[in-house]
Amino acid sequence: MATDDPDRTTSASPDRRRAIGRRSLLVAATAATAVAATAATSGAAYGEALGTDGHGGPSGRGVRCGADVAAADDWKVFSGRKIGIITNPTGLVRAGLTSIVDVMVASGKVQVGAVFGPEHGFRGTAQAGSSEGTDVDERTGVTVYDAYGATVETFEGFYAASGIDTVVFDIQDVGARFYTYIWTMYTAMAAAARSGRAFIVLDRPNPVGGSARGPVLQDGFTSGVGLERIAQQHGMTAGEVARYFNGEFLQRAAGATVTDLQVVPLQGWSARSLFAETGLPWILPSPNMPTSDTALLYPGTCMFEATNLSEGRGTTHPFELIGAPYVDYRWTQQLTAAMLPGVEFREAYFTPTFSKNANLVCGGVQVHLTDRSRLDAILVATTMLTTLRDLYAAFDWRGDAGRWISLLTGSDRFITMFTAGASAQQIVAAWQPELRDFDRGRQKYLLYRR
Repeated sequence: MATDDPDRTTSASPDRRRAIGRRSLLVAATAATAVAATAATSGAAYGEALGTDGHGGPSGRGVRCGADVAAADDWKVFSGRKIGIITNPTGLVRAGLTSIVDVMVASGKVQVGAVFGPEHGFRGTAQAGSSEGTDVDERTGVTVYDAYGATVETFEGFYAASGIDTVVFDIQDVGARFYTYIWTMYTAMAAAARSGRAFIVLDRPNPVGGSARGPVLQDGFTSGVGLERIAQQHGMTAGEVARYFNGEFLQRAAGATVTDLQVVPLQGWSARSLFAETGLPWILPSPNMPTSDTALLYPGTCMFEATNLSEGRGTTHPFELIGAPYVDYRWTQQLTAAMLPGVEFREAYFTPTFSKNANLVCGGVQVHLTDRSRLDAILVATTMLTTLRDLYAAFDWRGDAGRWISLLTGSDRFITMFTAGASAQQIVAAWQPELRDFDRGRQKYLLYRR
């Protein structure tokens, strides 16, 4: 979900909120029935519906997200609080697959003073690089603030205007540094630290597991797709990321830390598990993240956003289909010969309906996963890029002097080594020392078995 412009930090689509509100009215009766049924299911009954013991404990039927643990406990974590929640369509309760905001408001047990919509918006109507604007949600009557690109000062203004005392985060992240939701959380945490508000994360799985991979962002390369020094594939849940942010960065960045930071943890999840093993339904975290396999490749193939190739936006397999009009069968041959673990490459031809190379026939590959446990998406993408460099003179970077790939990878080392003709193995080897330092530094913030 790195945007079409990695430098972008603000957006506005004020008509989208009204559009989703109107669509909500068309299904109001059905939605009201679902919300009422879910809200009425609490405590032991809710736990039975989820396959838990009624207190959030597992009963052998899969992983329980923080939202479900909180709901099974009758939302007691929010007792006496007025909350503002950062969420989107992935922030739902498992029973009824219903928005956590809809359920909390209907329950009458949670005082919801505000919703903060990230990139793509609270109801998820906006494409990459845009949001839904600020308006009143017609279904719940709660004011939804446009938080995509919001600064610390903007968040402080939202908090004051809504009168909330606690900020809540409930979004399914995908584990890549350039996926913007964790930076919305970071900025919201900084505002909470400066204004003395509590912060609660309702945790969800990291769909790519708990391994950290890739380069660590360096000073001078911060942007809307990376504000602090974390690895490209950070290997943490949102709750763990919040603990890491609070312990490592907020004192310097905000002049304070969040003194009341809570994580409602997952139950039944190990950081060695991929999303397909959780038993949870995959809800698109953004329009171009259709499956959990997409998420597995994304920490690597998102780098193609910085090139003149299509990364598959405008197809049914974004970040799996990669190509351009100048690519032919030779790319597939070279990639197959590389014998990369966990993947196979199929020669593919496709026509994107929007974004780069729209309405042009592109030659390229579809990346197929053969062994998810052995996949290193960043090695795969780096190998794909170096073979393109060696095969096609038409290959090029977007942005001045490769600026976009430098923002995505977190420094100018990648573009410098790439331009000098380094192999994929040499490029990947160059970031291993900093990756080891990052991995050691995050250990005390981790919550789940590795």
